[in-house]
Amino acid sequence: MPEIVLTATSDLTGDQRMQRIAAALSDMGHGVLLLGRVLPDSQPLSNRAYRQKRLKCFFHKGKLFYLEFQLRLFFFLLFRYYDLAWAADLDTVLPHWLLKKLRGKPWIYDAHEYFTEVPELQGRAFSKRIWELVARLCIPDCCSAVTVGETLAEVLANRYGRPFCVLRNVPAVDWSGEGGGEKPYSFVRKVIPKKPVLLYQGALNAGRGLPELLQAVKALPGVELWLAGRGDLSVALRQMVEEEGLNERVRFFGHLPPERLSDLTKAATLGLDLLDASSLNYYYSLSNKSMDYLQAALPSIEMDFPEYRRLHEQWGVYVLLPDLEVRHIVEAIRSLLADERRYTELSEKAARAASALNWEREQEVLQDVLKNCMTHV
Repeated sequence: MPEIVLTATSDLTGDQRMQRIAAALSDMGHGVLLLGRVLPDSQPLSNRAYRQKRLKCFFHKGKLFYLEFQLRLFFFLLFRYYDLAWAADLDTVLPHWLLKKLRGKPWIYDAHEYFTEVPELQGRAFSKRIWELVARLCIPDCCSAVTVGETLAEVLANRYGRPFCVLRNVPAVDWSGEGGGEKPYSFVRKVIPKKPVLLYQGALNAGRGLPELLQAVKALPGVELWLAGRGDLSVALRQMVEEEGLNERVRFFGHLPPERLSDLTKAATLGLDLLDASSLNYYYSLSNKSMDYLQAALPSIEMDFPEYRRLHEQWGVYVLLPDLEVRHIVEAIRSLLADERRYTELSEKAARAASALNWEREQEVLQDVLKNCMTHV
């Protein structure tokens, strides 16, 4: 079977999409190497059925990091045997483009996001032009391209003149249900607890509606908020919690392994996925957390953006928020927690959607993508 190398700039421990893809490829019988990078606070890697390696970089952010990582990845792969590469996001594609020219190695582009429109590039015209140049140079050269949702697939296909397949980043079916694991987990929530728990999982970064969410919690007595993640706003949010007197109602869990995060999601009352529409990356996104909430049959509040609107029209699973105004967040949370019938209906619909939107179904797409690229190996 062909040897496949997967590359990402993450430290791999929390990169559920890459871990799922690597595990699926390994289960198909391929030799798999998953490559990431070491961060200053990286935890040890868990044992997996496939090989894992993290490159050590001197720089960890900014232009020097990206330059260093491209060089380290290129020279690591230059003399290494493999048949096919899988490049996660635009910040890993340039070495694969060069290696195809030098060694004829085909590669797949996996767009986890609309990279040239991420918030970090807003107001940085030169950096944005460089990444757009990389995209226009490299993307047409890959043997297949995939992304996380239908809306983003359409946007990227129009921009770069090639089709993108949709490979959603959805959880596998949870087999912790009845009968000793013979039935999938399907806990439909029928009772709203007296002390509801709001859950936000993911990066604590700008553009995620987190300061607004804390203001909303302040206006909702009796509600507790769990924040599972870390990011650039971690310190500022803790300070805001202190200043607003919310210490007893807001809990910071930090970065959690997937298993612990799954347990937390099952224990929550309502999931939150708030995003700023000023970033086109966010506007066209389909977040991991929205799919995690679905798989746990957890009602959630999502933004009224194209991909969430599309899924809601198909499955009726979300409360859609027009913007990040605090009063709208408060109203959406308060009205749902006051309507147990609607709450249960959303949970039931989420459980039905989870039976179709799961990793077992997406692996069929993965097999088709591989089949298309095997002609180039």
